[in-house]
Amino acid sequence: MSTQNWIHVFLFGIYPYIALAVCVLGCWARFDLSQYTWRAGSSQMLSDNYMRVASNLFHVGILVVLLGHFFGMLTPHFVYEHFITAAQKQFVAVIVGGIAGVMCLIGLTMLIWRRFTNPRISHTSTTSDKLLLILLLAQLVMGLGTICLYPKHSDGELMLSLAGWAQNLAILRPVQAAALIEHADLVYKMHMLLGTTLILLVPFTRLIHIISAPIWYLGRNYQIVRQKKSR
Repeated sequence: MSTQNWIHVFLFGIYPYIALAVCVLGCWARFDLSQYTWRAGSSQMLSDNYMRVASNLFHVGILVVLLGHFFGMLTPHFVYEHFITAAQKQFVAVIVGGIAGVMCLIGLTMLIWRRFTNPRISHTSTTSDKLLLILLLAQLVMGLGTICLYPKHSDGELMLSLAGWAQNLAILRPVQAAALIEHADLVYKMHMLLGTTLILLVPFTRLIHIISAPIWYLGRNYQIVRQKKSR
């Protein structure tokens, strides 16, 4: 195997396991050593301008995208092939993912603008907070960029290869997984690499709050915050 092939196998066959191991062990260590940092660190009390609209657009969009990726990538072809073809599934994924991705992009752009231009929020934000938003933006733009290549891969074969990559990783076949996407377009590979890196960064950033995902939060009463009026 050539050096180039070994690099490909490492990036797409071994690196995902490293990222997952760091994520699991890092989250365990953070929960054990620094539980009070396990939070999103909301800045809504500093400034509420556009916060609700931006946050809702971003979170609804990203949840749809993540669920689509999870079920789309990890569901074997034989489960749905009698009901829908690979090409039809890819078309649905492009439409639903495109709409959710645009929602997420609008919300994320508003959040980035708010984070970088509002003096109070910018000064209380950490470097990792700002960097994370930029990485999420890059990941989202690349994800939406793959839609532009849809006409080139409308037969669904590439989607099956990408799903096969995830499924082979799930059953501990890294070399076979890497081989399936060896000839994929660069934007797909960059999207997958950055997505893997974001998993690795979960324990060290505010992304860690997505692991908690308390279902009871959806039915929780609103918090009452009273503003102290100056006399």
